Parts: sequence; structure tokens; C-alpha cells
Amino acid sequence: MTLPHIALSWPDVFDIIITAGIVYVVLMVMRGTRGMQILQGIGLLLAARLAAQVLHLSTVSSLLNALLVVSGVAIPIVFQPELRRALAQLGSAGFHEGRPHLSDAGAVNRLCETLGTAATVLSRSAIGAIIVIERSAALDEYIESGTWVDAVLSAEALLSIFSPRSPLHDGAAIIRKDRIAAAGCFLPLAETTLLDRRMGTRHRAALGITEVTDALAIIVSEETGGIAIAKAGRLLEQQQDAARIAAALRSSMTWTRGATSERSRVMDFAHSLLQRVHITGNGLDNTKLRS
Repeated sequence: MTLPHIALSWPDVFDIIITAGIVYVVLMVMRGTRGMQILQGIGLLLAARLAAQVLHLSTVSSLLNALLVVSGVAIPIVFQPELRRALAQLGSAGFHEGRPHLSDAGAVNRLCETLGTAATVLSRSAIGAIIVIERSAALDEYIESGTWVDAVLSAEALLSIFSPRSPLHDGAAIIRKDRIAAAGCFLPLAETTLLDRRMGTRHRAALGITEVTDALAIIVSEETGGIAIAKAGRLLEQQQDAARIAAALRSSMTWTRGATSERSRVMDFAHSLLQRVHITGNGLDNTKLRS
């Protein structure tokens, strides 16, 4: 069977590239979140609806159509954390190159080791803590809710902040580059109702701040001494050893590329797609696609 000839123009190619880039970015934002599972569920509904139409199952098709309509209404509500995070990342990537980050590998290692050591000591002392690490999305509004510190980051400084006798121990400490920007900060709580009921306010706050920004958060449980890292609205595997905590932090950070990492991947994808377009004659207007 011969397919009809299709003439591609430059606007057509750019249209395909931009659409593919948008889909790619959406999938990258949703990756590792509950939103990805919901997208898969909607995909299954669409496949089932298509199968019902092919098999002429009118009742099943009507039911699936109704479910898809309800899903379309529910998507903005269900995807609210992911949409907020995506818009925040788009804003930070679209209007500036992101906040300054640690670009020296040695500085990143020292930061991770300091945080790992502090978290381990806090855990052994049964002192609860939440430490937030700012990345490309600015945390100014949360810094302003606490007390300005602007101190050199050290394990001793963090231990002093989270000491039960400290007036700042109930809030979060926010790290900006290699300094403690503020302490005693208020964070948004996670809005999901699917959390483990054993999780306390610190865990909900850590998940909340990582849902609406690209920050990382370290949580030390006062009751159990457990240490967890929150990223993108979910908790990573708990660690108790300082070296493992530091390694987990290093693997979760993208300091050198900052806010441009997603754009770089999209540009690489677009470049590879352009290379696959066969250009002949005087331009793409004369290009024909045949089976």
C-alpha cells in the first residue's frame, strides 16, 4: 500500500519539534510522581475506548467517554502540585539562568558531607530537624517567614539551630549555596491525603516544599531518629550513615547545570530530530514521504 505524498515545510518541522519538546518536558516533569501513574491510567482508558469503538460496544464506549470527561475535569485538581512545580521551573528557566549554584565539585562535596554529618549527629541525639537546600527556584518567601541568619554552613551551626533550647528549632533551616540563609522558617504542608499517618509535620513540610519547588529537604525524625531526603514531592530511601547521606545528596543534585538542564535535554532532542529529517532539492517543500 502506498501512502499519500506529504510535503513538509519548515513551519511543519518546527511545529513537530515544538510539540515533541512540550510532550517531552511534560513527561520529564511527571516522571517519578503519582501524576505519571495517572497519565498511564488515562492512556489505558483511551486504549479501552478505542477498542470498544472498534468492537462496536456502544454501552462500554459511552461509559468510557463519561469517565474520560470526568478525568478531564479532574486533571487540574489532581495534578495541582505537578503543575505548580512545572510553572515555577518554567518561570525560573525562562526569565533568568537560575540562582547561582555551587559549581566547584569540592564545594559540593563539602556541602553534602557537612549536611550528612549534621544529620547523623542530630539523629543520634534524638533531635528533630528539617533542612531545605535551595536550587534553581528561589525560596525568598519562605526565608522571609523565618529569621535571617546568613551564617557559614557547618555542622556545629546546624546543631545549635536545632537544639531544643534554641528559639529556631521548630522551623526549617534553608541553605543557599554554602551558607545558612535563614532558620525557623515556615513551609507549606503536603496537600496529598495518601501519606503514611505515622509521618509527622516535618515530613509533610518537607514533601510540601519539594512539591512546589525543586528544592531538596533533609528530615530528621525526633521520635525514631530516622533520616530521609525529600525530592519532587516524595521521600527517598532512608539513610543513617553520614557517608551514605552525602552520597544520596550528591546524586540528587544538579548544581552545575541548574535551571538549564531541562532546556539542554530538549535542545538535544530537537537537534537529533532535525538530523532525521531528509532534506533534498531546494528545501523541505519538495520532500516526499513514501512507505
